[in-house]
Amino acid sequence: MAGPNQNIGSRPIILCSRPVELERTISEFASALKKAAPSIGSHGMSEEEFWTSGLFRSAVERLRGQQVASMAEKRDFIAGILDSLRDRGLIAEWKSSGAGDRHDYEMKLLDGTIVAIEAKGCLDGNNTNIFERPPHADEFLIWSLCQNTGADPRHNVWSGIHTRLSAEIIHRKQRVDGLIVWDMLCGTIGRPCPKLAGGDARATFVGGLRLPPPCLYLFPRSIPDPRNNSNPRCWELSEVKSLAMLHDAFHGDLEDVVEVHISADVEDATVRRVTRLVRNGTEIYKSEPAPILRANR
Repeated sequence: MAGPNQNIGSRPIILCSRPVELERTISEFASALKKAAPSIGSHGMSEEEFWTSGLFRSAVERLRGQQVASMAEKRDFIAGILDSLRDRGLIAEWKSSGAGDRHDYEMKLLDGTIVAIEAKGCLDGNNTNIFERPPHADEFLIWSLCQNTGADPRHNVWSGIHTRLSAEIIHRKQRVDGLIVWDMLCGTIGRPCPKLAGGDARATFVGGLRLPPPCLYLFPRSIPDPRNNSNPRCWELSEVKSLAMLHDAFHGDLEDVVEVHISADVEDATVRRVTRLVRNGTEIYKSEPAPILRANR
């Protein structure tokens, strides 16, 4: 996947990054685990038999599948946040949607606004493309929770926003009002957050977790269309009530909010889009025009 074409100054797409020390630790642990693998367990094979059997690869794939399939930690995190908002009197109620729905949660704000939430992982996979805005929702949010400490958050957020979400929004005409990037690893040793560098002034404690303010992304208020609506305006934070509430409830500031500007055009019958990111009035990323392959088949 091609990255963004511009990184202006030192203002990244998301404030946290993958620590170099963590990458090294993961690599060293992986090497040590592979070296020790033949002596682990009661398989009774020689080292040569062990490596030719494929047992190690199968075990790794099984563990990986179990980790990917498990949503319990993500559900607990979101439930903890929504319970906290309800207990603090900031929302009226929330519920987990049924298996038949194409979104995961709904919350009702104090003024009756219905907010539908679709939970996703690290945003760099095909699952990010699967969402459906429910017709009764006043606001529709995607919430990224990445359980992989070795993942690169800057790569993942750009992949999710530009490569996947912008294309789906235009091709399927599915409006997304905002994106939340916030999970149980934020602010931990596995994913240090610069928002907490000064201590606990901006931290919120929920369910034993010391949480930084969430990273919030505002999307266009209408669907980009190359012929009739090529460059729609972005929502302002005050206009997306659920995100404004989260921002205030968890000590957000202007650096925690990014506008996602998506424009569309047509060149030689090919629909293209440009994604431009703006933080606190300053453009931080901009893509080259990229074709939407789904729309050009």
